[in-house]
Amino acid sequence: MTAPLMRVEDLAVYYPVRTGGVFIPKIKPLKAVDGVSFHINPGETLGVVGESGCGKSTLSRAILKFAKPHKGAIFWGDINITDLSARDMNALRRDIQIVFQSPLASLNPRMTVGDIICEPLEVFETRLSKEERVARMRDIMEKVGLYPEMANRFPNEFSGGQCQRISIARAMILNPKLLICDEAVSALDVSIKAQIINLLKKLQRETGIAILFISHDLAIVRQISHRVMVMYLGKPMEVAPSNELFSNPLHPYTKALLEAAPYPDPVKERAKNITPLSSDLPSPMAPPSGCVFRTRCPITKPNCISKEPSLDKARRDHFAACHFVERNNSVEDETAAEV
Repeated sequence: MTAPLMRVEDLAVYYPVRTGGVFIPKIKPLKAVDGVSFHINPGETLGVVGESGCGKSTLSRAILKFAKPHKGAIFWGDINITDLSARDMNALRRDIQIVFQSPLASLNPRMTVGDIICEPLEVFETRLSKEERVARMRDIMEKVGLYPEMANRFPNEFSGGQCQRISIARAMILNPKLLICDEAVSALDVSIKAQIINLLKKLQRETGIAILFISHDLAIVRQISHRVMVMYLGKPMEVAPSNELFSNPLHPYTKALLEAAPYPDPVKERAKNITPLSSDLPSPMAPPSGCVFRTRCPITKPNCISKEPSLDKARRDHFAACHFVERNNSVEDETAAEV
């Protein structure tokens, strides 16, 4: 069995928020990420979905050490990178790259496209000559669907989709092992989204790169992901293989997300019987006791108030954090055998 490329164990990221009056201020923690555990295998795409404010982007920032974890650990192979110094972490950054949400805003408007793509080589591949850097730049531009002749242009001369291809080229020129896509296609047109997704899948087949794909678009996540993790209020609600999660969701929150997703057939869309979630999303500064989803869950019972459910195996490779998920007998036997 292949060892995971990266493991995240019980990760929590809290932000201190000043509350109270001017003369008697109080500091309360905003729990952006609270007890998240998962792993990514080499060559795998893990999709992360959930409502806005559920902690998806904060999770990616913590992995990149842009946000300091309050607790938990992040393992890159056998290396615990949680407490690495900035200098030691910089040595690993060539293996972990990111593509941001806004294509144009993530590119320096004063630099040409060629210089933007070559910049990582100037930092991590200092022994390369200028000719070798240019050759690498032209090669990666062709791989992402750009003409090398475009290298002397500036970002404002390109469309949104082309700018995102430039961002992908900049990230991929170092041949990283993990690519984090933080809402990388949310600002693009539908047809351009499909092109970028196909590009990422092609690059993954060619290089074997692992992808952490963060999005709120369920259709896109289903198309690109091997496994999917559903987050709510900073916590994982369900983790399963993509086909299994979309065809047979177990957690009430996952079911609500899938019901709310529009269906391309207007007849079937009108025939859907949607039960909207009750109340608003709770504040991460004051999450509900027990199960954080209980204030909006249609099957809440007293046990949900007093006890927080753990993310347990319900079926083979299928985990859910709910007290009332039906467990497959074979899974119970398998768990008993492991114990």
